[in-house]
Amino acid sequence: MKIVCIGGGPAGLYFALLMKKARPDAAVQVYERHGRGETFGFGVVFSDATMGNLATEDPESYARITRELAHWDDIDTFIHGEVIRSTGHGFSGLSRRTLLEILTERCLELSVDVQFGREAGPELGEFSGADLIVACDGVNSAIRDAHQARFEPDVDFRPNRFVWLGTTFPFDAFTFYFEQNAHGLFRVHAYRYEAGTSTFIVECTEQTWRAAGLDTASEQDTLEYCERLFAHRLGGHRLLANRSIWRQFPTVKNAHWHFDNVVLLGDAAHTAHFSIGSGTKLAMEDSIALRDALLAHPRVPDALAAYEAERRSAVESIQRAAEVSLGWFENTERYLPLDALTFTFSMLTRSLRVTHENLKLRDPALADRVDQNVAGKAELQSGRALPRAPAPPPIFTPFKLRDMVLENRIAVSPMCMYSAEDGTVNDWHLVHLGSRAVGGAGLVIAEMTDVSAEGRISPGCAGMYRPEHVAAWRRITEFVHRFSSSKIALQLGHAGRKGSTQRLWEGPDQPLAEGNWPLLSASPLPYLPHGQVPKAMDAADRARVLDDHVRAAELAIEAGFDALELHCAHGYLLASFLSPLTNQRDDEYGGSLANRLRYPLEVFTAVRAIWPAERPMSVRISACDWLDGGTTLDDVVGIARAFREHGVDIVDVSAGQTVAEQRPRYGRLFQTPFSELVRLEAQVPTMTVGNIQSYGDANSIIAAERADVCVLARAHLYDPYWTRHAASALGFPSDWPPQYSAVKRYDFRFA
Repeated sequence: MKIVCIGGGPAGLYFALLMKKARPDAAVQVYERHGRGETFGFGVVFSDATMGNLATEDPESYARITRELAHWDDIDTFIHGEVIRSTGHGFSGLSRRTLLEILTERCLELSVDVQFGREAGPELGEFSGADLIVACDGVNSAIRDAHQARFEPDVDFRPNRFVWLGTTFPFDAFTFYFEQNAHGLFRVHAYRYEAGTSTFIVECTEQTWRAAGLDTASEQDTLEYCERLFAHRLGGHRLLANRSIWRQFPTVKNAHWHFDNVVLLGDAAHTAHFSIGSGTKLAMEDSIALRDALLAHPRVPDALAAYEAERRSAVESIQRAAEVSLGWFENTERYLPLDALTFTFSMLTRSLRVTHENLKLRDPALADRVDQNVAGKAELQSGRALPRAPAPPPIFTPFKLRDMVLENRIAVSPMCMYSAEDGTVNDWHLVHLGSRAVGGAGLVIAEMTDVSAEGRISPGCAGMYRPEHVAAWRRITEFVHRFSSSKIALQLGHAGRKGSTQRLWEGPDQPLAEGNWPLLSASPLPYLPHGQVPKAMDAADRARVLDDHVRAAELAIEAGFDALELHCAHGYLLASFLSPLTNQRDDEYGGSLANRLRYPLEVFTAVRAIWPAERPMSVRISACDWLDGGTTLDDVVGIARAFREHGVDIVDVSAGQTVAEQRPRYGRLFQTPFSELVRLEAQVPTMTVGNIQSYGDANSIIAAERADVCVLARAHLYDPYWTRHAASALGFPSDWPPQYSAVKRYDFRFA
């Protein structure tokens, strides 16, 4: 078997030695266009877990690598005149040149044919006799670019600028500096990788980069500027350059990683931002997976297909974490108003690989400081005294909205049950909402409740437009108030163009076969191509629907709800005015954001005027339509600010469901970044939703101030007692109802 590796980076060299070791009879060649030792960059990073994975693959190279590692457990964050140290992280630095030399030596010992200074043509014609061609020629892969039609690459150059420098300063921890001057904010990622030498990456926004004149700076100019800026940190040590030019990080993805007998490896196939230090890890793990696939499958095409299938999900998971991480650093200015401890916790948990509960294992002392910090703020905000030894977990701190105080930060998301009869809720709703209140949630939000019969999604949707609806709802609110400490809110809405459809389990979003009612929307656009065409609302329609909302709010007061939420999300009527995808009007209610906001604000203002001043109101918005041409992030901030100025107390930040052709990007906590954006940029409290499942993630959200309340939907369907179970798992005393007092002596076991 003849194997050609084009590129002598960590991916190519490691795969070559692993394959030669596994198949000594194979002819393995590595072509590297640079000479031996002519590498760029300074250090690479390995986590302890990564090193453990490498230990059994080639013990010889592993032993040599470990002898050269500079290990650290600590992360130091310099912000707001403070330095906050977090321990227990377990990482090591290594000179990139040293790593390549170790891998090269190992290849030569195994009789791999390594040819330095050899340029390989990207068309690959010279390698027609090879059984396998491995393209590991880096982030700027010439092979990938020459065969774009086969790989279908997607290269996204991120907006921030960074320069990769070195220094003789001997860092004893992975260090982050956040330094401001007249030009803007600079971020530094620094770590020691060998005795006397450290990596020193300087990053900033394009605006700051240009304001500092670095867009026209030479390498020497860059060194001098950064040395002046960080002189008080470097203690007389110098910065070092090595092809240190300012650049933008390219996030590389490919629709396909292989064709015929050609396969991409490492950065040629995928990249992960340097802020999570996983580039070399991914490259070497690719090498292991490709070796394994080739040993398991005699036919090369089968092996390459198996390799890609096995690796893609793991790589995409790392890339998602990297994208969240790089997003944090791209928007660090957003987090500067946070106090130093919250800022640091936000940074440590940015990629979701470290959570509040994980930090408690790594660094109990810092986790306790974080909890104390959250508790102190909650005391001031709510007026409730809290224990401090120990402080409660973040989700078990109170939160005040007007005169309503939530006992904790967990809310039950409004979830349509499609079980009402002509708008009247029944025993199902009593048990559904009542059990979750008894289950300990601080806030229970009733399902979208429609302001008119014509505003329903389906015939089974709840309503608040008839006197009998009030009595049915009051039965539920009285149960919640009598048998729990939860507060209960009503979400008012109008389905708009998404109405007159079947119940969820009969056919989601599918029009009724008969008995349809007329629909309204901002513009005459059906939700589905075969759906009903709604009427574009005229002045009379707007006045009638506004009155319906006011009447429904008045009935909600009679029914005893503690809070009210106006539904302006998910493509329903009010949301259809906000999104440019659904609002194509050319009057004063369409076009600019101010015009698109006009009608939702008119409705909100009218409802707020009659809703009791001591009771809070929220609004649910879709922060992203998951489709080009939809609501922008600037729009979202503008929408939230507008509602804040009109008296909203908290914004419930959701996303999507605006158009049927949306292309959402689901994942763990996938909507929380939108909540964080709104909270920090619009300066308004937020609730966040979207695949929140674990206690650690919920605690992380509250402690990092990404939201003020965590709203759980499916998790609460699965476990009505999620909040009480969280308290038990976190060692926080839960005040179970007296009827359930026996549970205090119950020790649950999974098996």
